[in-house]
Order: sequence, then structure tokens, then C-alpha cells
Amino acid sequence: MFDFSRRLALKGALLCALAIASLHTAIAAEAVLRVSAIPDEAPTELQRKFAPLGRYLERELGMKVSFVPVSDYAAVVEALASDKLDLAWLGGFTFVQASIRTKGTAIPLVQREEDARFTSKFISADENVKTLADTRGKVFAFGSPSSTSGHLMPRYFLMQEGINPDKDFKNVAFSGAHDATVAFVAAGKADAGVLNASVWEKLLEQKKADSKVRVIATTPPYFDYNWTVRGDLDPALIRKISAAFLKLDPANPEHAEILALQRASKFIPTRKENYQGIEQAAKAAGLLK
Repeated sequence: MFDFSRRLALKGALLCALAIASLHTAIAAEAVLRVSAIPDEAPTELQRKFAPLGRYLERELGMKVSFVPVSDYAAVVEALASDKLDLAWLGGFTFVQASIRTKGTAIPLVQREEDARFTSKFISADENVKTLADTRGKVFAFGSPSSTSGHLMPRYFLMQEGINPDKDFKNVAFSGAHDATVAFVAAGKADAGVLNASVWEKLLEQKKADSKVRVIATTPPYFDYNWTVRGDLDPALIRKISAAFLKLDPANPEHAEILALQRASKFIPTRKENYQGIEQAAKAAGLLK
């Protein structure tokens, strides 16, 4: 009798263990890496750029990867801080904001090699605007208020040149995105503007920049974009995400497509210290207290 009861107990324990294992397997199978990006370009362009990268990450990580569109830069920071996102493509300033909002727990993983020496382009379609000094008294267009390359660093460098955007421009407009800034300038909604060099070069290559629009100045280089994860993500998963980006090889045709869409020659590791200059510039420009 004792042996029979013991067998029943063991059988019950085994069934319970199998049920728990099956549940864990089901949960793992349903696990989703939630990814987003600052909306520095049109939503359709962001989706186009992410699609092959998302498929690649799904294979490398062995889990579903979902792109979560957001309305503005602040929404990405808030979603990362409130655990609604796991991985986000941030600009340097947005990373600083995310680091502050998450009390320093957000982790910058990788950046494009180009992001260690990023620049912004000042543009105009007005034949009377040939230098930065000529923008005084004009309508000037930045991108998003939280954009590193479309607002913060250009504002900081303008101030270094003795131009105070809040006092020396007739009016300041915020287009919301880099490609929109070019459209603003081309349409005469702004006499001059600024956008990141990468988007400018892409618009030129795709012949989507109006021929009237030209570059009048370029900023000094600075650190910019990176892929950031929330700090409480599984450390093993964080390592796999980092390894997947670092593994991208331009000699591999599939990887080359992904890198081209990301406008990257390759990805390299990054660290929080790289963005201290961004934080200092934000404070100097009055955008952080």
C-alpha cells in the first residue's frame, strides 16, 4: 500500500514538473523583445529601416522581436523608463534624458562607428544666407526639441559662434524630424535650418533634397546615436543583443543590407562616459538643469 501511494505521489510530482516545464516553454516561446526608435524620420521610413534588422535579431536571439512606434522623442524615454520597451535607438541627448529618467540604469550597448564623430549640417535655400552669421534675424528650423543632431548640438555650436537662437533669430520653428526640416527650408517656411549629416547625405543620394537647398556650415564632431537597453533586462539577453549587433559583417550580403539601412559601416561597443559631453552641452544650452 505504501509503495502504491508512493508511486502515485511520484507520478503526481512528475506530472506537475512536466506541466511547469511546459508552461515555462510556452512563456519563453511567447517572449517578445519590444524595440523602438526616436522618430527622427517619417514613420514609414523607420519601419522600412527596421524590418530586416528585426528579422535578423529574431534569429540571433531566438525570440519574437516587435517594433513599437512612438509619437515623439519623449515617448521613447518614458516607455524605456516604464518597462514598456526593452531596446531603443536613441540619440545622444535622448540617451542622457533616458539615463536621468531611469536613475542611471539604462545601458548604452552599441553605436555605429560613425556615431563617434557625428556632425550636423546647417542648410538654407535663401541666396542671401551664405554663412551662419547671415542667419541672424531669420526664421530658423530645428528638428525635434529633444534631438541631439537636430537641436541640442547645433544650438550649442551656434552659441559658441556668438549666436543665441532665442534672441538672434526672428523666429524658431521645430519641424519634428530631419527630413521635415529640409522640407521646411525648401518650402520657404524657414530661411535656414539644421539636420544630421547622415539624413542629409541619404536625401542627396535618393535625390529627395530640393536642389535649392544647400549646406552653409557643418558642426564640429560629437558622439550621437546608440542602441540602449533597460537596465533590468536579463543580463544574458543583453549580452546576446550586443553580440548580434557586433557580429554584423559588411562582407555578408544580408548583413550588408541591414548596415546600409542603418547607414552604418559596422557597430562598435559604447559606454555611458561617451555621452558626458552631450550632457554638459545640454546644460550649457539651458536644456538640462
